[in-house]
Amino acid sequence: IKGLSQANAWGCFDEFNRIDLPVLSVVAQQVQSVLNGLKAHKTEFVFPDKDIVGLKPGVGFFITMNPGYAGRQELPENLKILFRGVTMMVPDRQAIMKVKLGGQGYKEDDLLSQKFYLLYNLCEQQLSKQRHYDFGLRNILSVLRTAGSVLRKATIKDEPFLFMRTLRDMNMSKLVFDDIDLFNSLLEDLFPKKNPEKNVYAEVEKALKHHVADNGLIYWPPWVAKCIQLYETKMVRHGLMVVGPDGVGKTMIYHMILKTLCDVDEKLGGMKHSEMRMNPKAITAPQMFGKLDAGTGDWHDGIFSSLWRQAVAKTRRQEGKKPHSVWLVCDGPVDAIWIENLNTVLDDN
Repeated sequence: IKGLSQANAWGCFDEFNRIDLPVLSVVAQQVQSVLNGLKAHKTEFVFPDKDIVGLKPGVGFFITMNPGYAGRQELPENLKILFRGVTMMVPDRQAIMKVKLGGQGYKEDDLLSQKFYLLYNLCEQQLSKQRHYDFGLRNILSVLRTAGSVLRKATIKDEPFLFMRTLRDMNMSKLVFDDIDLFNSLLEDLFPKKNPEKNVYAEVEKALKHHVADNGLIYWPPWVAKCIQLYETKMVRHGLMVVGPDGVGKTMIYHMILKTLCDVDEKLGGMKHSEMRMNPKAITAPQMFGKLDAGTGDWHDGIFSSLWRQAVAKTRRQEGKKPHSVWLVCDGPVDAIWIENLNTVLDDN
């Protein structure tokens, strides 16, 4: 805030209400002191910490926030009155879909965008309400990027067929059992006579079958389908979440896929795969991510940031060594306290 005041600059504080309440109150005092200086047409003013700070008249403060969202604070009243509210309108999703499809190389972008928009509208209305379901913009953009990649790699150029398969493959993994038939029927209504076969990964499925037998597990088709869905999701996402009640085989799913990928990629002379695991709910947020020593100003890594550094060191390409892929597994319940700190890391930006 001092720097903006002296530089005659505008500053935008994104996701502002993620800051803790005591800090928000301090920010309110600091912004108030700047605004008081501007009203009095001063060239210098006294900051709350008693520093004399230069002031230019063009300084501006802007904030963005999602009110009522998990893990967010309500702004204190003394801060609310310093900012004028601007309500954002709902984006036109169909227009975004059409433009993005055209940008990805689809010639039937107009028709496919209508079907895509209708499908997600119906999903929001008719599927059961699950906390992990997301049919919003972030999911839409992810589907569109994958659809473009599928089109460029495909030998056949039947656009509705390819797009329907992408929609099915990218959404099927997150649907609960009761919603699968309804989702399939919606797809069939929107894309009649298009019934693409499931992608087959012969090498992966062969290695998976071997490891399932080696570990004394049963090769149960619905569970195996979840393993393949995790593999498919891993190819298009860098942040994954395996969700379900106790005892349904979540841990074994990614154990088996990790071992399978080690086998398959080793035969091809490709990369090694390994995992680093921790329980985020067994420790506090500073213990997980690290903290700044108030006395010395030194940064002390937490468990997660330490594992991250080790993973980066392993994945760094070195001459004469195979490339390495490391999975950082946070094995425990998800809550807003720790997952919010990974927001930027997991974001598709």
